[in-house]
Amino acid sequence: MKPARSLVLSLVTALAATLGAAGVALPAFAAGPTASFVKTADWGSGWEGKYTITNGGSSTINGWSLAFDLPSGTTLGSYWDALLTSAGQRHTFTNQSWNGTIAPGASVSFGFLARGSGSPSGCQLNGAACGGGTPPTTPPPTTPPPTTPPPTTPPPTDPPTGDLPKHLLTGYWHNFDNPAVELRLRDVPNEYDLVAVAFAEATATPGALTFGIDPGLAAALGGYTEADFTADVRTLHSRGKRVILSVGGETGRVTVNNAASATAFADTAAALIARYGFDGIDIDLENGLNPTYMAQALRALRAKVGSSLIIAMAPQTIDMQNPAGGYFKLALDIKDILTVVNTQFYNSGAMLGCDQNAAYGQGTVNFIVALACIQLEAGLRPDQVGLGLPAGPGAAGGGIVAPSVVNAALDCLARGTNCGSFRPPRTYPGIRGAMTWSVNWDVSNGNGFARTVGPHLDTLP
Repeated sequence: MKPARSLVLSLVTALAATLGAAGVALPAFAAGPTASFVKTADWGSGWEGKYTITNGGSSTINGWSLAFDLPSGTTLGSYWDALLTSAGQRHTFTNQSWNGTIAPGASVSFGFLARGSGSPSGCQLNGAACGGGTPPTTPPPTTPPPTTPPPTTPPPTDPPTGDLPKHLLTGYWHNFDNPAVELRLRDVPNEYDLVAVAFAEATATPGALTFGIDPGLAAALGGYTEADFTADVRTLHSRGKRVILSVGGETGRVTVNNAASATAFADTAAALIARYGFDGIDIDLENGLNPTYMAQALRALRAKVGSSLIIAMAPQTIDMQNPAGGYFKLALDIKDILTVVNTQFYNSGAMLGCDQNAAYGQGTVNFIVALACIQLEAGLRPDQVGLGLPAGPGAAGGGIVAPSVVNAALDCLARGTNCGSFRPPRTYPGIRGAMTWSVNWDVSNGNGFARTVGPHLDTLP
């Protein structure tokens, strides 16, 4: 009996002779490593792409380099699971230290965001066509090295904030374990449009940020790696969601109070956005901030990432009582690049509203509407104002309301209906939406917040 391989070759030869006589060309059989490309998401003005490199050969690949061209007018943005150098419209991705080895039959992948409608062409993997075959006898032109080390932050081409819903639901995801249910990022309920990852932390360098998967969370989930998380960010992107990195929290100690710390903030935030594929940043500093230098940091970050950068804030109620206060001043100072302020309308006790006539008790429609009215009447646009509320028992020490109360407050502000005794001086149909602390607490409490408030946002004018 002939060996199986000889039999296959004989059959192929016979088939080629038969089809060749009929003038039909046979496909080329790829050997060795190949690379395939797919657009995993497309929002018109940009897209997310993924290359998968497969080792179809019999020996292990130790290190890979994949290059392709993009047409004029299409540029690269954030990327992950690879390193990048570019020369004009020719872009070369090489392996990271941890994904350069590909065993026979195995695959690795990397991804990136792009702005424009063009697609990659001229793909070469380790000097050969990405579809496989024999490397050219004349080596392809090499990409000249950049005159300076490649930047940590890629060109600004993230998905535009314009594709966010007119009214959006924001939820915080716990990068830690506590009495709330632990979740992988991909398991965030679909009602959430914007997910804030809590939290980036301070380093020994003033202003600098760091982020990594919390060991306690990873253990509680039975294993959850940086690669798992990064893949989950891409999964949410494929669902049309956006993911931002929240800075601070109740115990956060990130300090930006001079030019050097502002630069450190922008540089490290941009690096984290590039590494994980975040769509923006959330400022949740509950221990005070310097509006001058934080504004400088955020503008520098936007210059690095681009106009698509989502900038959100989550101040406490006391921080938004007066436009002269630090947080409020920051919001007004960056109004031209600010996406949304989701004030925490809880854990505060009674507070004055925009009428300055009464102290409204937390946990009521009056409280939410009267305090949101301060921001709406003191300079922020309605599309920059969101209502932050707890997701139910366990999520906060005070100010917990039924999700129906959040809907009533939204109706009062947007339509002038379902108000309590306080009525704002006008309606704000463009009110941006609602935020909750947190997704994890919401899931722990049966998803009542997302399932009640999320659909209601779609009914607003």
